[in-house]
Amino acid sequence: MSRIASVDLDPIYDSRGRLTVEATIVLDSGARGRAGAPSGASTGAHEVVAFPAGGVPDALVAFRGRLAPALNGVEVSDFMAVDRILHEVDGTPNFARIGGNPATAVSVASALALGEETHRPLWKVLARPGIDGSRFPGIVGNCLNGGRHAIGGPDIQEFIAYAEEPRPADSIRAAVRVHELLGAELHRRYPKAALGRGDEGGWVAAIGNVEALELLSEACAKARDELHLSVHPGLDLAASEFFTDGRYRYKEQTLDAEGQETFVARLVDRYGLKYVEDPFDQEAFESFAHLTRAVGDRTLIVGDDLYCTNVDRLRRGIDHRSTNAVLIKVNQIGTLTDTLAAVDLAGANALATVTSHRSGEVPEGWLAHVAVGTGARGLKCGVLGGERVAKLNELLRLGRATQP
Repeated sequence: MSRIASVDLDPIYDSRGRLTVEATIVLDSGARGRAGAPSGASTGAHEVVAFPAGGVPDALVAFRGRLAPALNGVEVSDFMAVDRILHEVDGTPNFARIGGNPATAVSVASALALGEETHRPLWKVLARPGIDGSRFPGIVGNCLNGGRHAIGGPDIQEFIAYAEEPRPADSIRAAVRVHELLGAELHRRYPKAALGRGDEGGWVAAIGNVEALELLSEACAKARDELHLSVHPGLDLAASEFFTDGRYRYKEQTLDAEGQETFVARLVDRYGLKYVEDPFDQEAFESFAHLTRAVGDRTLIVGDDLYCTNVDRLRRGIDHRSTNAVLIKVNQIGTLTDTLAAVDLAGANALATVTSHRSGEVPEGWLAHVAVGTGARGLKCGVLGGERVAKLNELLRLGRATQP
């Protein structure tokens, strides 16, 4: 098996125009892998540190002084060997010295290099037991932005089209159509408003939470009737962002934990939500459990900030039976090895996984491979924007590759 001949880390820009990094690994066989790391705006308190205190410049210094010398000459028989070195060199539980984004870029680049070396696509390098590439994730598409992704919009962070069809082309077509229909209705209803799009490509409008959900629900119904495909409304509330002093503080109302549970459960029933992410604060394991018991038989209750792709947090959620699904973000935990540990723990406990992008993305398709290789129930990657479409187009390619 080949050894690492060179490893580089360079600054690049993400989709918000902020600096992040990409890693390039070249093996002595000539095989190479290159991967950029995304960055989140709405981040969980228990995520790894994206960069050292000095940001990208300090990360580059740490990489050149500590990490690159440790990686050069390492045999890449599997990417896990590289991930172990990342942890050993950093020496902290949250990548505070080298940064989670540099770790993510190096981890993914090493897996891509291994794939090229062994003539396997990335999803096969990552494939969990029983995964043969014939099952594809649904699309979790952000169609209207609020919260941290769109200042001036609703409190709720994401109004989602959740499209779940066997063929990725159909799921993508349904999610894109919902985005189109929603935009057309916003322009019709508010012809003089300055309607834009947020960090993740969803529409931005100065409307309330309920009105936004009604518009989304109508767009999903129209798309279902028109295309005869399965697409339903969903929400990422990102509730930690508006939870203060023990209350969930919307523009229209302030709710305690019990009131929030009642409010979200009513939204599930009234609008037929099939996807509900982070409906409570990131420490509210019991509130999540109450809602999952109430409506989990008819919708996904997804933990993101609750878990941060961290197996210790996930074990706590499993003990409480907090959710029936887990959001998976590679740069949230820093390496593919740690990501797969969370995926495997979720699978062993019958929890669905949803592989997710970040608000500050890079125009690469490797996330689609992570979703397919781990048998994810969904791929959350937005609908519009080159950095989002890169994931959708890669999923289309993977879908075509498996067709006879």
